[in-house]
Amino acid sequence: MEADPLSEFDALLASADVDDTEEDDLVQTLASSRTGRGWVIGSVLSAALGVVLVAAALVAASLSPRPDPDPTSYVAAELSGTTPRPDPRQTPYAAPSQQHERPLTDLVDENWVAELSDDTSIPVRALIAYAGASLVATSEYPACGLGWNTLAGIGHVESEHGTIHGSHLGADGVARPAIIGIPLTGETTEAIRDTDAGMLDGDAVWDRAVGPMQFIPTTWAQWGADGNGDGIRDPQNIDDSALAAARYLCDVGGDLTVADNWIAAIHAYNPTIEYNNRVADAAAYYAGRG
Repeated sequence: MEADPLSEFDALLASADVDDTEEDDLVQTLASSRTGRGWVIGSVLSAALGVVLVAAALVAASLSPRPDPDPTSYVAAELSGTTPRPDPRQTPYAAPSQQHERPLTDLVDENWVAELSDDTSIPVRALIAYAGASLVATSEYPACGLGWNTLAGIGHVESEHGTIHGSHLGADGVARPAIIGIPLTGETTEAIRDTDAGMLDGDAVWDRAVGPMQFIPTTWAQWGADGNGDGIRDPQNIDDSALAAARYLCDVGGDLTVADNWIAAIHAYNPTIEYNNRVADAAAYYAGRG
């Protein structure tokens, strides 16, 4: 018997304090996707140079013409002179946890990227990272089925693909100015005191999420990746952070072509209904354009 995609989400959120209106909106979104346009599963694209891009994501599908991001929790950091400026190249996380043979920029067809960037408004540099990271994940986790569009959905919600509040991705993939989240003081977030002496986030009191994909320092210490082959794991680099996100999602979610697993993986990345819905909407939109 096929699993009901609502059941796992209900279980995941059973302990959350959710009001009736928000829960009804979630159920309506999921229900409409099951009776109409459905969950997007297994969109496969072949690049001109023979690179196969697997875009397999499970997403709810009630979409506006353009996803409208509102990542108000995050800011492009302009750190004060009294706060240590983050420098990931000086952190204990400099050695890559896993190696792959080629930088992500070498894995994706440039013509495909240029065309899709025009269709989706995803910056070319970010799209290269999402597509390349999905290819590496497909190789390392053959049963995962992670699509580039899921990574793009996360990047859209977290930082508008590295462009939030005046930041931008350079040709090297690094976000400038650095993207640093709010201090995790416990007022509107889980309280997480400093774990990295401010080396990644510039805050020696509280941890903050960092980079285009918004990793907290402890998660980056475990999952940080080297996506551009420079021997450094830099959360402000879109190649590194996209590859880290891809590995994390595949590891915690398993087969992401299963609706329950996709929902659980995104829930593990950020455990809120709103986040899950927004990533789903964006990922479905991108899948429809790809």
